[in-house]
Formats: sequence, structure tokens, C-alpha cells
Amino acid sequence: MTETTEPVARPARHRKHLNPLEGSLLDKILLFALPLALSSLLQQLCNSIDVAVIGKFSSSEALAAVGTNGPVIGLMVNLFIGISVGANVVIANYIGQKNVQGIRNTISTVGVLSLIFGGVLMVAGMIIARPVLVWLDTPENILDMAVLYLRIFFLGMPFMIFYNFGSAILRSIGDTRRPLYCLIVSSIVHTVMNLVLVICFDMSVAGVAIAAAISFMTSAAMVLFILMREADPYRMHLMHSRIHWPELSRILRIGVPAGVQGVVFSVANLFIQAAINRFGSDAIAGSATALNFEIYSYFVVLAFGNAAVTFIGQNYGARQMDRCRRIFWLALGLSASALGIMGCLFVWQKAFFISFFTSDPAVAAFAGERMELLLMLQFITAAIEIPGAALRGLGRSVLPTVLTVFGTCLLRLLWIYLVCPLYPSFGALLIVYPVSWIVTGVLVWGAYLLVSRQLYAEA
Repeated sequence: MTETTEPVARPARHRKHLNPLEGSLLDKILLFALPLALSSLLQQLCNSIDVAVIGKFSSSEALAAVGTNGPVIGLMVNLFIGISVGANVVIANYIGQKNVQGIRNTISTVGVLSLIFGGVLMVAGMIIARPVLVWLDTPENILDMAVLYLRIFFLGMPFMIFYNFGSAILRSIGDTRRPLYCLIVSSIVHTVMNLVLVICFDMSVAGVAIAAAISFMTSAAMVLFILMREADPYRMHLMHSRIHWPELSRILRIGVPAGVQGVVFSVANLFIQAAINRFGSDAIAGSATALNFEIYSYFVVLAFGNAAVTFIGQNYGARQMDRCRRIFWLALGLSASALGIMGCLFVWQKAFFISFFTSDPAVAAFAGERMELLLMLQFITAAIEIPGAALRGLGRSVLPTVLTVFGTCLLRLLWIYLVCPLYPSFGALLIVYPVSWIVTGVLVWGAYLLVSRQLYAEA
């Protein structure tokens, strides 16, 4: 393939896109990460609304049925969301290299991939919903509701996947605001549909699943409209899109390991969810309630991780190594500080936050225990996500995945089968999270220091 290295034009309508290659970094990282964090928080807010509406207007069993599906959804979705990170890195590298044709080919490939992956996920979700939930020892009193929720939820997968790939394209060119606007609209749709279907039509878990699917359709339609109106070379011509094999190879080489890392987390969490299920529906509902606040915190560090991927990807493509170093330390410091502040706030006011989701004392007790054990230590995850994101921005995606497999999946499985039988309590089970965070953080951060030192010296 002949590379086109003409300047990548940024017409007037694109001045709102950040330029990671020039000027100060702190303000640009914040301007990139904060809208992205808000976008992710809005996505999670929709899930929280599901939990809150079910918990307040249905039953604890329905709340548990929705909550037990979280790891299953994560397992099936994370691989493909990880591949969207590959698209982000490839486009960012091409922007740094001023390779216009590479940008066009990657966007064309991404459009086709998102449709294929979304269809595969939808069909797979329909097929495996009941077998997976049975394997997880989902209690009989909530099994049918959990299966119904999962099957309806996965009808919206093609739209969720397309939105995530489309927003990855926008992130790669420095635009995190318009994906946020899409999610604001879809979140309003989700909330209204939730309240109408659950409260007015008494549809319980089916109602929240339908509301989620409709919100996915809304956000996907909006991001498609944006991409089809973009200036060249960023415009998506969906009807004329095709797969370009060199770009597909690069996307998969970076994105599949990132996706596998997400799958590894989800596999480990499936085993933990199965262990939680054995404590009964109150523990499942309480754990699902507390998990909302962990995910809020995680999405903040993930936003700074995406900033590191995009900023380092562009600057590494432009061979600006000093800026790559500064980006890493800024993203690490900002994310760890944000997680520390959020953890303190959630634990300090845990009774207030839990009250939004349940008034059941038994459920609230499990939720409070999980929040106290995990949220104060979640800042450690910055030592996993930011070095891993930096390695992906440098084009080294396999290494953080391999280290994560050892530090999370293997260690958590050993904990469940060796430690939990000796200490069969809810709290002893949850301690595996901070232990695995520390081990994985040391491994991934150490790998980043070694690899980056070599790559920067070679530049």
C-alpha cells in the first residue's frame, strides 16, 4: 500500500478537536478525559437507574436478577470493546504520521467490523444466556428473570458495539464532547423508558432491558449521523465501507490483546460472581448495588487511560518521546487522585448512596461491606490501567494482557479455591480484589518502565 503523507486537514468545523501533538498537555488531557469520563459515567448511570428502579419499584429478587448479569455481559462485550481500542490507536498513529489514506482505510474497516461484531454478540447472547446463568449457580428464584433480562438486553448489542467503535474514531481525533452529547440524549431516553415500562406497565426486568436496548439504538444513530457528516478523511461512508486487510491486521494486533484483558477480568469476575451467588439473593443484590460505585470510579481511570492511548499514540507516531513520558505521568497522577477522592466520598456517605437502590436492610448490609472493603483502595487500579494504556499507545498490547492474566484471573481463581474454603465469608472473598490489584499493578508498571525505556532510546 502506498502511504499518503499529505497534511491531515483540520477545517474550521474541526477546531474543537484537541491537538495532542502541540502545546501544553495538562489542560488537553483534562479536556479529553473529563467528557469521556462523563460519557462512561452516563452509560453506567443508565445501569444504575436499572438497578434503582428495579430495587425501588419491583422486588429484591428482580434486583438480584439484573445484578447477576453484570459479569456475563462484561465477558461477552469486553473483547469487542477492546478491539475498538485498537482502532483508536491505529487512527491516532496515522494522524501523527499524517497518513491520510491510512485514516480513510481504518475508518472504513471499523464500520464493517462494528456491524459484524454486533451481530455475532446478539446471536451468542440469545444462545448462551440460560446455560451460563445456570453454570453460575444463579438461584432458582431469580433464574428465569435473569435469562429474560439478558436475552432482551442483547438485542441491543449491534447498536452498543457500533456506538463504541464510532466513539473510538472520534476519540482518536481528539473529540470526546460529541460522544458525550449522544449519551446525554440516550440516557434521558433510557430513564424515561425505564420509569414508564417498570412503574406504569409493571414490566420489571423486561422493562429495564427494553429501555437499555432503545437507548443503545439512540446513541448509535446519533454517532452515525456525526460520522457521516465529518470532513474527509474522518467521514464514514457506511454503505461503501469495506475491510482493508493491512488496517484490520493492525487493529486486531493491538485491539485483541486489549479485549482479551477485558475478557480475563470478566472471566475472573464470573467465578467471583458464582461465589457471591452462594451467599443468596440478598448478597447478590447488595453486591450489585455496591458495584455501581466501583464502576463509576473505574470509568474515571479508564477515561485517563484512553487519553494516554490517544495522546501517546499520536506523539509516538510523530516521534515526540518527551511528550509521551509527560503524558504517562500526568495521566497516572490525575487518575489516582480522582479515584482516591471518589472512594473517600462514597464510603463516607455510603448509607446515603445505598438508599437510592434499596431499602432492604439485609441487602444494604452486604452493599456497605463491599463498599468499605474496596472503594478506599481502588486508586491502586491506576497502576494497572495507565501503564497498560501507555503500552498500547506504543503499539505493545500483548504484554499487559499476559501480565493481567496472571495477576487477575489466575490469582483470583487460586484465592477462590484455596483461601475461601478456609475463610468462607463474604468479606474474605472480596479481599481478592485489592490483592490482585497490587500484584498486577507492580507487574504492568514494571513492564511499562522497561519497554518504554527501550523504545524511547531507539527513537
